[in-house]
Amino acid sequence: MDLIKVAEQAFATGKELPEFFPGDTITVAYRIKEGNKERIQQYRGVVIKITGEGVKKRFTVRKISDNIGVERIFPIESPFIDNIVINKHGKVRRAKLYYLRKLTGKKARIKERRIVKKEA
Repeated sequence: MDLIKVAEQAFATGKELPEFFPGDTITVAYRIKEGNKERIQQYRGVVIKITGEGVKKRFTVRKISDNIGVERIFPIESPFIDNIVINKHGKVRRAKLYYLRKLTGKKARIKERRIVKKEA
């Protein structure tokens, strides 16, 4: 087996996270260490892109804070991600939503995609 793949598997967290796509509004519970204290910070925003594959997969979440757009990149396999909650499923036709950077207010809204769960 390739040495790089062995190292990637050693650092993999193996957490089960929900499946989400660009356009979805999610809340990421991220552990932050400040000195010797640790707290969980909730980061809620729209997923504008998902890149990479396997252990190197990462996603970018954009939120508006005090009328300023803030983007943050999270690695999927980060040990600091506590959990991810999907708030809304967005209906978009692009994989990369960079056009949201130019829009403000009501223009920046994304239509909600309705999900029908099948009974087993």
